[in-house]
Amino acid sequence: MIKTSIRFFDNVPVRSVWDEESSRWWLCAVDIIEALSLSTSPRKYWNTLKKRNSQLSSICRQLKLTAKDGKKYLTDVIDDDGLNLLIAILPSKKSDVFLKWIKTKGTSVDEQSKNKAYELFENGIINDVEIGTVNGLQQIHAYLFGGLYDFAGQIRKVNISKGGFTFASIGYLDKTLLDIEKMPEKTVEQIVKKYVEMNVAHPFMEGNGRTTRIWLDLILKKNLSKCVDWSKIDKTKYLDAMKLSVVDYSDILTLVENALTDKINDREIFMKGIDYSYYYEED
Repeated sequence: MIKTSIRFFDNVPVRSVWDEESSRWWLCAVDIIEALSLSTSPRKYWNTLKKRNSQLSSICRQLKLTAKDGKKYLTDVIDDDGLNLLIAILPSKKSDVFLKWIKTKGTSVDEQSKNKAYELFENGIINDVEIGTVNGLQQIHAYLFGGLYDFAGQIRKVNISKGGFTFASIGYLDKTLLDIEKMPEKTVEQIVKKYVEMNVAHPFMEGNGRTTRIWLDLILKKNLSKCVDWSKIDKTKYLDAMKLSVVDYSDILTLVENALTDKINDREIFMKGIDYSYYYEED
């Protein structure tokens, strides 16, 4: 089974694919060019570099990656050795920052949590989560952040705020969560409203967004046989819509409705959704 991952460098998606034969991650060469250069045509730039430096051609290989049109194509990819060579050839002020970023992938709390999110699907654990309940939300959070935060899966005991907005008061949080749990889930609008209310409640100290997006998808899957293709929702539009949702949830409803897919059991849709979900949380 092919494993793919998308990480974002300066808001540029850098695709990678795990190859079982070589037991290593391979990075999309064109994505690296786009992230590091000022070229308006990174594909042509990459092809030019290969022609000028035969070593690049010899160390890259082709593996299938999903393109922007949703189809899979054989794509030039490079491993760590190829990356070092490309960085040495490619003039860019971002090179050192990019190398540090790519070399440390998998070591941060977010990266470790993201890998746990992948495992929810890979190990079938997601099929055992209670859907639409507070307990189910706690199950997801506990798995994503278990061993990373000592409060994994635990409802917060203190008041918290973000950007000047104070989330549900601790004095009313337990009742608020029970009320949210009882909210109807028959239509997309009802489900999104329930999702928005859970976001306003913000039951955990950290990791609310990443947890509730998975929770939302499970509710949609159970009741409507749909899920969200998060790659179709722009980060800025999503964040703006969620800020506004406190008083008006129509924007986030529109974004979700336009990104719905019936590919509820598609591995790539889930994995790509995790990549984008974690991207939304990056500063």
